[in-house]
This record gives sequence, C-alpha cells and structure tokens, in this order.
Amino acid sequence: MKDSWYREPWAWLVFILPFTAVVAGITTYIIANTNPDTLVVGDYYKKGKAINLEVNKVKTAQKLGMRFDLQLTDNKLLIKPTGIEKKFPLLNVNFFHPTLEDHDFYLALTPDGNGHFRHQFDHEISGKWKVTISSFEGNWKIQDTIGLPQSGFIAFIPDPIKAQ
Repeated sequence: MKDSWYREPWAWLVFILPFTAVVAGITTYIIANTNPDTLVVGDYYKKGKAINLEVNKVKTAQKLGMRFDLQLTDNKLLIKPTGIEKKFPLLNVNFFHPTLEDHDFYLALTPDGNGHFRHQFDHEISGKWKVTISSFEGNWKIQDTIGLPQSGFIAFIPDPIKAQ
C-alpha cells in the first residue's frame, strides 16, 4: 500500500528548502529597496582637493588654539569654548550620521551671556555622530566622531588626521 505524497517527510524537505530561499530573496529585495545606499562620489579628484582644504582649516584651528567642550544630556546641547579667549558671534555645528544621510542636520548657534552655546532638541539625539564645529566665516574647523548622549564633557581639539 502506497502512502500519499504529503505524508512522506522527504517530499516536505524538497519543498521547504526552495520555499525558504524564495522567502529570503523577497525579504532581501524589500530591505534593499526601502533603505537605499547613498551614492559614491563621482569625481574623486575634486573630493581629494576638498579634503586638503578641510585639513588646512583644521590646521588653522590648531594654530589659533581653538578648543571646545561639548556635552549633550537630556536633549540639551552645551558647547563651551576652552581654547583661546575670544568671543564668537556665531558657531556652525554640523551633525553627520555615519550611515543615514537624512538624519544629518546643521545648527547655527549664538553665545549666551557666559560665551557658551546652547541648544534644546525636541527629540533624542543618540548614537554615533561625526560633529563639526566651525566659524561663521568658515576659515577654521574642528571635527570628531562621538557617541551621544554623554553626561560628561567631550573635548573637541583640532586634529588634522580626523579631518580626512
């Protein structure tokens, strides 16, 4: 007496393996199309020249003695100048997310009475960020990659290696 095909365990093994591959392929396709990668820079020569300009800006910050302390707790950003004694009318602060370009944002901060720069976020800023602090004129800059939030102060010191 012969059993029906669906009662045979080998038949299910033969059907399940290709079915699993099809489900995995469809899932991979959906994931790849809902989170597309950003494009690679097309003109590498121009990008290389721009990197050299960025390194020169960091070296300028080094020569001027620029240093800042940054703290982000309870969605409150505080940036304190700790280098040279100079008043800054405006600081440009850029936050770049390492993988999601649409999360990047820019702040133009003015100092309070103590010369500190503050900003209150309406949402939590967490994770790994590349933060750039630069002058309004754009003649110097400091950048570093940090993890946020942090209860202590993070020292922003010009380092030409981090500008690349």
